[in-house]
Amino acid sequence: MKIIDIHTHGIGGYDTRTTTEEDILRIAEIHGSFGVSEIIVAIYPSSVKIMRKNMIAVKKAMEKQKSRIRNQIPPLTPTLAKGGDGGVALPSRIIGGHLEGPFLNPSRCGSLNAASFIDPTEYNFKELIEGFEDIVKIITIAPEINGAIRLIKKMSDKGIIVSMGHSDATYAEAETGFNAGARGITHIFNAMRGFHHREPGLAGFGLLNQDIYIEVIADHYHLHPKTLELIFKTKNRDRIIIISDTVKESKKGKDRGRVKGITNIYGELSGGCMTITESSKRLTEMGFNKGVIMRCITKNPERYLSGNIR
Repeated sequence: MKIIDIHTHGIGGYDTRTTTEEDILRIAEIHGSFGVSEIIVAIYPSSVKIMRKNMIAVKKAMEKQKSRIRNQIPPLTPTLAKGGDGGVALPSRIIGGHLEGPFLNPSRCGSLNAASFIDPTEYNFKELIEGFEDIVKIITIAPEINGAIRLIKKMSDKGIIVSMGHSDATYAEAETGFNAGARGITHIFNAMRGFHHREPGLAGFGLLNQDIYIEVIADHYHLHPKTLELIFKTKNRDRIIIISDTVKESKKGKDRGRVKGITNIYGELSGGCMTITESSKRLTEMGFNKGVIMRCITKNPERYLSGNIR
């Protein structure tokens, strides 16, 4: 059974803001030490030029990893499995990239750099992914910004999974994005319009539409325990995907991130502090059904990535 994290920016002092494939391979090794089988690495929004350089590093890492597997070459640094039997852990297999931007709403930038956001035009999209069509699996976009719906259709037609996020979308705008081809919602409740009784917004749409998938950060800080309870009581459980959203600072130093949330210089949450195996264990200890939680890190993300809507 594969354990899959579809949204990690980095971990243990490494992240995707790099031009070195070895940094990406280190991310895979650290996630692997926590029992994660596969990862999709998330690229930060920046200039198209810089994002492309980051994607080159990811592509080279994927190629190098495949070569090592074929030739049975051991990982760069053998690591012990965390909480396992003390054996050597295999690195997570890098299966693609998740572009978290740059087609996002500046008013809901969260910890991302709003100055790097650009218009969702076909020209900008082509400039961004040309040559990387084989590795880009997911793109996050704000459906309410001008031109986004047209681009959602374009990206979906190319076989890219479109996820809505960093967005101020109303419920109706979220529904329009879904009808145009969007299949997911990036870290529900975080970096989006809050749920309001007269305007449920993107979060409300994610909970009530039983076909769209939602990413959930299930660490100690991003969602209140009762919000997690609301999600699992309301949402189709086959459409919930637990993600880590870990960043460079996660797991850097002794248990950093367990004591306090990972924040930026403005005090905003900037990333998750738990791998998906850890947050899943936490949810089980909180009383959530273990079988349901395991589906959220195994079958659900696998189905999402396969394009199977059933």
